Amino acid sequence: MNNVFFCGILRQARAGRLAIALVGMTLAAIALSPLAKAQDQDDPPGRVARLGYMEGSVSFQPAGENEWVEAAPNRPMTTGDKLWADKDSRAEVQLGSSMIDLAPNTGFSFLNLDDHTIQMEVTAGAINIRVWSLDPDNVFEIDTPNQAFTVTEAGRYRVETSDSGDYTVVTIREGAGESTGNGQGYTLHAGQRTTFSGTTTLNADVEQIGGPDDFDNWSDRREHRYDDSPSAHYVSRRVVGFEDLDENGDWQPSPEYGHVWFPRVDPGWAPYHYGHWAWIDPWGWTWVDDARWGYAPFHYGRWVNVYGRWGWIPGPVEERPVYAPALVVFVGGGPGAGGNVAWFPLGPREVFVPAYRVSPTYVNRVNISSTNVSSTTVTNVYNTTVINKTTTITNVTYVNRSVQGGTTAMPQQAFASAQPVAKASVAVNQQELARAPVMSRAAVAPAPQAVLGPRANAATHVAAPPAAVASRQVIAKTAPPPPPPSFASRQQALTQHPGQPVARQEMAKMAPPSAAAARVKVAPPSKPATATPAPANQPGNRPGAMPANASGRPQPNTPQPNHPAPANRSAEPPARNDRPVPQPNNRPEPNQPAPNNRPAPNNASPNRPVEPPARNDHPAAQPNNRPEPNQPAPNNRPQSTPPAGNNRPSEPAQRNDRPPAAQPNNHPAQPPAHPANKPPKDKDQDKKPE
Repeated sequence: MNNVFFCGILRQARAGRLAIALVGMTLAAIALSPLAKAQDQDDPPGRVARLGYMEGSVSFQPAGENEWVEAAPNRPMTTGDKLWADKDSRAEVQLGSSMIDLAPNTGFSFLNLDDHTIQMEVTAGAINIRVWSLDPDNVFEIDTPNQAFTVTEAGRYRVETSDSGDYTVVTIREGAGESTGNGQGYTLHAGQRTTFSGTTTLNADVEQIGGPDDFDNWSDRREHRYDDSPSAHYVSRRVVGFEDLDENGDWQPSPEYGHVWFPRVDPGWAPYHYGHWAWIDPWGWTWVDDARWGYAPFHYGRWVNVYGRWGWIPGPVEERPVYAPALVVFVGGGPGAGGNVAWFPLGPREVFVPAYRVSPTYVNRVNISSTNVSSTTVTNVYNTTVINKTTTITNVTYVNRSVQGGTTAMPQQAFASAQPVAKASVAVNQQELARAPVMSRAAVAPAPQAVLGPRANAATHVAAPPAAVASRQVIAKTAPPPPPPSFASRQQALTQHPGQPVARQEMAKMAPPSAAAARVKVAPPSKPATATPAPANQPGNRPGAMPANASGRPQPNTPQPNHPAPANRSAEPPARNDRPVPQPNNRPEPNQPAPNNRPAPNNASPNRPVEPPARNDHPAAQPNNRPEPNQPAPNNRPQSTPPAGNNRPSEPAQRNDRPPAAQPNNHPAQPPAHPANKPPKDKDQDKKPE
């Protein structure tokens, strides 16, 4: 790194000293005001999703863009981001408190994702959802072309949408929820599989769930990674990506730092060196690491070099984690800085100063949750640092600044276009580095590649959803925010203020016209409605169903009849003569426990969101499975006696209760013959879990 690089930095530092003093006094006054106690409207959310795992061909469309690119693992996901899992492909999106798996031929997007709302859409295909914890004031909503399903309890769920968008199937293995559409609202319970058909009116058929299919078994195996995780003793389970630490590193105690995680890497490895920089609003420059485990250690916690080896120190387990785009400080960047950008990781108890507009409350939250630091220290750093301007940080000694190989540098052009850092990096002169000031942000305007990612120019074909799926309207219960503006519409503002994201109010002015937002239709207020029990055979005797026990789960080692495979499921539900009307006889059987009145498990770990235990106390017949009036009572329903007391294990030893729902989007042109008023069943129900 040449002297011109650091001379440019020094000139920038002298020019900013007066601004530091003036703004510091202003921020001190703001910090003391009552308004500083509340989160500012410009504060970004502390919750961000991660594209954690992929199989096959998975495509990604950044918020506000029209181009589909090859998805990159570890890409942070937020409001407006879209995924498409193509044929024979699968993907997993992680949120810390929940996990979402995508089946083949599935279109998925976040309509809203912040600290209080997880709102997603499924325009085609199927998703499996595991919710470990759900805060009382949170909204967890899945919107499809004909209904909006709201999760009301922690549990396991599956939501699938037909190719045509005319029907949705919601399966609840554990938990409960509500479905809304066209003025009708349905309450759904564990052990039920409900098919919602129609677009002008919302009709509902309910039946008992059956056995798992291949997609369910795949999701089950992915979920087991959370079981008995050693890292959960040292990291909050809400930290996205914590489960990847177990197989890729080791925990060792340290007298000074507590337990430190050391990755298994080659000699000479350094953090924030093997990956690329992406531009993701509203945070701006964001690190995307190449390592399969490279998410949690780069968006939470701090790095330290111990005896020549890099280790990661997580934040306090009891604190709710707050996502950060990259926990580094920059050296250089901006015009006149010699054309290079350099950075090094923050160490223990060092304060992260965001480069984006934030309140004092946010700065305190993002630091307290990531490292053991006092709020007084955070306030002092905040009040002496210019937020939202290229500025130097003074009177701070950074432990990683002097570590040999700890600082990485690369040309600005390569930085701005999301090029791989390891290939584009340049040498760093340690003596010059020691004299140079550090800054809170890299004052570099992003190129379009920084938004689309390094794979945007790949010569390989990128799969994209069919046009009908990509433009399909969905029904929402909660009104989402307007779609974000494109990068092209805000590129000029980003060039005028390099390295600084556009403020939320300005983004709203750049939002696309209302026609672009019309793809989401907010459902009118709903009135309670009752789902109709599936006609013909009862759940325990229906073709293709696995005999169930009192919990509604399939009995193990029970032979199952052959029935059509998932690929042969009808693309359209059959004609219906059973529109739902309020039924007086759809309540639980007398002397049977209500499904939602179970006591919480007594052995839940205080450091893990309470998981809903395996349920063995459901009656064989679900409340809504009773016959229509004036119909003969069936004599083939399985009889069972509800168990006394709470004899459920806190954790299921073997989960073999996945629903029999079909794999989406593999429907034939003509649906096969099947019983009237009932979609055909899936032959994969007779497969045992792997």
